Amino acid sequence: MIVIAIIGTLSAIALPNYLKYKNNARIAIAVTDIRMIGKQIAIFVFDNDGQLPNSLNDLTSISDVDDPWGNPYRYLRINGGLKITIGMARKDRFLIPVNSDYDLYSMGPDGVTRAAFTSKLAQDDIVRANDGGYVGPVSNY
Repeated sequence: MIVIAIIGTLSAIALPNYLKYKNNARIAIAVTDIRMIGKQIAIFVFDNDGQLPNSLNDLTSISDVDDPWGNPYRYLRINGGLKITIGMARKDRFLIPVNSDYDLYSMGPDGVTRAAFTSKLAQDDIVRANDGGYVGPVSNY
């Protein structure tokens, strides 16, 4: 009985640490993916006279890249995009768009998001902000 209690106690300690490690690893993968896609977008802009792609499908070097939670990465062209899409841009706590060129993000583990970073549904998203100056969780922005 004592051995079983010790094993149960060690499991109760180890499991949360393992789950936290696994989540941090997925966040790191999403950050790396977003940076890689951002570099592919920069190459596209260079090759196409400064024009941003309309969607990620315009990037020939990327084929259906999903985030670590199995959802597609989201892209929104802001610079040169339609006025309706500019209103859907990601916004900081002052409701000011966090990018002037394009938004690129993962909806995080819950697969749900909102444009405003102050929304609870956006807190677990992994985003590109400050025109690429920041890539990481909304909760750390």
